[in-house]
Amino acid sequence: MGYSRDMPLRNIVFANNEIYHVLNRGVASSPICHSPTYYKRLLKLIDFYRFANFSVSFSRYNGLSVEERNKFDKRLEEEGVPQVEIYAYCFMPNHFHILLKQLLDNGIVKFMSKFQDSYGKYFNLINNRSGPLFQSRFKAVRIENDEQFLHVSRYIHLNPSSSFLVKIHDLPLFKWSSFVDYLRNPQSTFINTKFILDLIGGRDKYQQFVFDQAEYQRQLHKIKHLVLES
Repeated sequence: MGYSRDMPLRNIVFANNEIYHVLNRGVASSPICHSPTYYKRLLKLIDFYRFANFSVSFSRYNGLSVEERNKFDKRLEEEGVPQVEIYAYCFMPNHFHILLKQLLDNGIVKFMSKFQDSYGKYFNLINNRSGPLFQSRFKAVRIENDEQFLHVSRYIHLNPSSSFLVKIHDLPLFKWSSFVDYLRNPQSTFINTKFILDLIGGRDKYQQFVFDQAEYQRQLHKIKHLVLES
């Protein structure tokens, strides 16, 4: 496996066209989200910083007029070069998970750096806070085969239930993960659901695949060696 408890979690080389599960949490497990406004900001930042060829910061973009933002969005759609491809995510009150592929050299490190730095500045500004928000180094593990890829996606989507944040049957109502994108037409333009749905055989089979493991994952036994512990 690409990860074991005994090896440094960032003693890893990020290679193009390889898929990774990344995780980070607030310093000392402190909260990183207090309300829907925070979660929405995280979603906007993922979508914005997945592109490599634009040096504009999100805060500067956010300060543009509606007309200027629309022009920028059109240019991004036409000329944007993604550095990562996102397959799954889950934002929790004190940590997050992202399942993604690196498309360009150093794409994951650059994406994570801008994503975390931008959100940390936003969080500190809103809360009159200073200092780092996240642990200094995000954790990462390389996905080695299709089976692990499916299991990790399920692990990520079950996180709200495994953490007893929501009841199992309410998982499709949890707004801050990509699970809803797999059950119906994607709400997030940046999520690639096709890869997983093609592997599993469609939306209904994926939903069954996730729910079949829901209660068992709460005990965190069988798949601990496949994923990063949260």
